[in-house]
Amino acid sequence: MIIKKVKNFLLPFSFCFLIAMALYPDSTINSDLYSTEGLELDYNVSAELAMNDQSQNLQPNIFTPHLGKSFEGFKEALAFKESRGDYFTVNTLGYLGKYQFGAETLKLIGIYSPNQFLYNPELQEKAFIANAERNKWVLRKDIKRFSGKSIGGVKVTESGILAAAHLAGPGSVKKFLRSYGNYNFSDAYGSTVKYYMKRFSGYDTSIVTPKKKAKAIL
Repeated sequence: MIIKKVKNFLLPFSFCFLIAMALYPDSTINSDLYSTEGLELDYNVSAELAMNDQSQNLQPNIFTPHLGKSFEGFKEALAFKESRGDYFTVNTLGYLGKYQFGAETLKLIGIYSPNQFLYNPELQEKAFIANAERNKWVLRKDIKRFSGKSIGGVKVTESGILAAAHLAGPGSVKKFLRSYGNYNFSDAYGSTVKYYMKRFSGYDTSIVTPKKKAKAIL
């Protein structure tokens, strides 16, 4: 009886074992292919990293474009001086936006809704261009006559003239130039035509086309 039970167990087991051996792949691993011999393996953490305070986060590399003396550089430098580049600011005298426009100047370039202007960055950028075009037309003869000369210790450049006109209007810039610096307009915060002429000199504003009736149109 016992022999019969053993046979009933061994025969199926032997059969399964033979099938498994027949199906098992006859392959070996070539250890030479995975050898690390000759490689410099160093898993140690540097002392600098090991002592690093984890509370101090590593700062990622931040790409900052260098605008230099380009027209974009001129715009952004002037905007930073006017408002620190804030489109939605209004100063204590009611001047608006990134470039600090007054309501009367906006009317000259076709903008009659200061509120709409304040909340529209695209319109503000177009207003800056239009105003620069208009000022360049008004001052075209003075730009030609005085560029490269020194007035009051300041070298006159086209970009300096346009920046000063943005501050004080083209009329005040004409008076400064034609009086050879004796007339030097100052705004309510103490910024003068001479200061703007010097601070924003040497930028490339050749892209600005003189236009008598320049308008800011979306």
